[in-house]
Amino acid sequence: MSAAHAPPVPRYDDEVVRRFALTTVLWGVVGMLVGVLIAAQLLWPVLNFDTPWLTYSRLRPLHTNAVIFAFGGSGLFATSYYIVQRTCRTSLFLPRLAMFTFWGWQAVIVAAAITLPLGITQGKEYAELEWPIDLLIAVVWVSYAVVYFGTIIKRQVDHIYVANWFFGAFILTIAVLHIVNNLSMPFSMTQSYSVYGGTVDAMVQWWYGHNAVGFFLTAGFLGMMYYFIPKQVGKPIYSYRLSIVHFWALISTYMWAGPHHLQYTSLPDWVQSLGMVFSLILLAPSWGGMINGVMTLSGAWHKLREDPILKFLIVSLSFYGMSTFEGPMMSIKTVNSLSHYTDWTIGHVHSGALGWVGLITMGSLYALIPKLYGKPAMHSIPAINLHFWLATIGIVLYIVAMWIAGVMQGLMWRATNADGTLTYSFIESLVATHPFYAVRLAGGALYLAGMVVMAWNVWKTVQGAAITIPNANVPNTQLAGALK
Repeated sequence: MSAAHAPPVPRYDDEVVRRFALTTVLWGVVGMLVGVLIAAQLLWPVLNFDTPWLTYSRLRPLHTNAVIFAFGGSGLFATSYYIVQRTCRTSLFLPRLAMFTFWGWQAVIVAAAITLPLGITQGKEYAELEWPIDLLIAVVWVSYAVVYFGTIIKRQVDHIYVANWFFGAFILTIAVLHIVNNLSMPFSMTQSYSVYGGTVDAMVQWWYGHNAVGFFLTAGFLGMMYYFIPKQVGKPIYSYRLSIVHFWALISTYMWAGPHHLQYTSLPDWVQSLGMVFSLILLAPSWGGMINGVMTLSGAWHKLREDPILKFLIVSLSFYGMSTFEGPMMSIKTVNSLSHYTDWTIGHVHSGALGWVGLITMGSLYALIPKLYGKPAMHSIPAINLHFWLATIGIVLYIVAMWIAGVMQGLMWRATNADGTLTYSFIESLVATHPFYAVRLAGGALYLAGMVVMAWNVWKTVQGAAITIPNANVPNTQLAGALK
């Protein structure tokens, strides 16, 4: 399209993007602070202060919900609203409805922060919230879909950039997963019973649980990757064709991998095997996406030394590749018999959550926030570098400690004497694990410290900002080249 015939650059609706971006940082600090507290409780149980709502069992789901849905979810809202406007060259569809999604999502987060410490829960992993909050989530999510797909429909360019494909798949799939898994019969305002029973309930839950990882924590953040890495490098994505193959291969196989969470249970053996097979198949599209992102730096590797934001983005892909190799390997039944129920699983989850989700979100926000506030860059570049090293060292300490502890636990639990009795009691495995919990706490504290540095840097960047630029950023020529 020639410049003479290009559509006029619209006035973008960035107020909702700014709000989601800032709350992402806020909830990141809160969620990771709770994580550090419960990690400390595993070392020193007295830190629950003999108070029911401060016990590990109640704060742990608060931590997971805060990090996944408050921090990660707010980051996804912010970046998806920002990216869809720039790549479609149009303002948001129904901006007031978009603002409703902001306040509605914050209401969900606050409700979770109140109910989970009080013990009001369905007891389902990543789906603990009770039915009134689930209804609010559904309303907010449908509104999100209306705004997002309405913006794509009113786009001023023919092409739908691949980042929007990943965001679109994430939005649609999470809606289906949330509604189906949370079908329940209310008993009171704070209690309900699942419509599914026994093994079926477990299978539906892990169909939801693994695909929450696959679409909420993977597909949506791949949308960030496909936009911000080309933008930050100043080049088109390495292979646009590979990005399309990556998309279709990923979404067509991820949905079937959930049963690998239920190996050696009462789930039919063929279903367990099906989950294992599809988990192994997932390795190919996952690594295809990782390679596509990393190879975008071809001919520009020197920028890694100069640009701390690129360090976040590229290292996050390294953790993505590592996690998506480790997950399929852990789904193999012989490996799973050693790893399941151990801290190896905790290490795997956090290599993905802290390494992939955390770093890609932080890097994207560092690229995004100055543009939203009309600033040339973040307030302090050295602070971004400091944050990167605090986070990276923290992740390595955390996951290595959990890998070692997990393998040790699995070996201790299966060790037997010549007469067939267990070699170790369960309490002996806990005593052996204790030092590794101290290392994990140190890693988590470093990661939290990095998040605090980011909060300070963001605050100094936006402080006193006069937002006078109607179009803070439009697609550069390199990204626009990928849109043709």
